[in-house]
Amino acid sequence: MAHINPYQTYQKQSVTTAKPEDLTFMLYQGLVKFIRLSKQSIENNKLLDSHQNNVKAQDILNELIVSLNKEYAVSKTLLPIYDYMKRRLIEANLKKSIEILEEIERFAIDLTETWSEAMKASVKG
Repeated sequence: MAHINPYQTYQKQSVTTAKPEDLTFMLYQGLVKFIRLSKQSIENNKLLDSHQNNVKAQDILNELIVSLNKEYAVSKTLLPIYDYMKRRLIEANLKKSIEILEEIERFAIDLTETWSEAMKASVKG
């Protein structure tokens, strides 16, 4: 008999029932999380862990890229930002560069905060 992890069940349900704007917010939060984990892994000389977390951050950027709705002008602004962040993550992964990860982390935090504010404003408006 398989053991059911209630946290995983909750997490899966929250993703499958979330609104698109909430999913985007979750992706931004995950991006920040995996960049920080990659950075922390470099600091602890766990280079394989750093690589794996960096790739997860790249995967999130890929998801953000493919989910852009080209009908909105903001998508034309976000695409080059996401592309830049992804290229820099690849470079950080190759060089094991904490400095590059910190640069991209700042972008990811800014995107998360901006998205959060936009969600709040849309509820008020």
